[in-house]
Amino acid sequence: MEARMSFKYDRAADILYIDKISPYPEQETEELGDDVIARLNPTTGEIENLEVMFFSTRLLRENLFELPVAVDWHIPA
Repeated sequence: MEARMSFKYDRAADILYIDKISPYPEQETEELGDDVIARLNPTTGEIENLEVMFFSTRLLRENLFELPVAVDWHIPA
């Protein structure tokens, strides 16, 4: 199965949602700093979702916007 990420922007709340899977109540929440919230798998601790608060104002900053996300580029043989 191919892993996909979805990106959704809530203009009214100014939040960018980055999802590997749909959020669910059992996920643990951790603030990563700079108003970025991670939703973690309660068993593995893996990041499954990110919420980037005040997203539009980040785009106006002169410094680079980075997220602490590692991507597995494994290509099946």
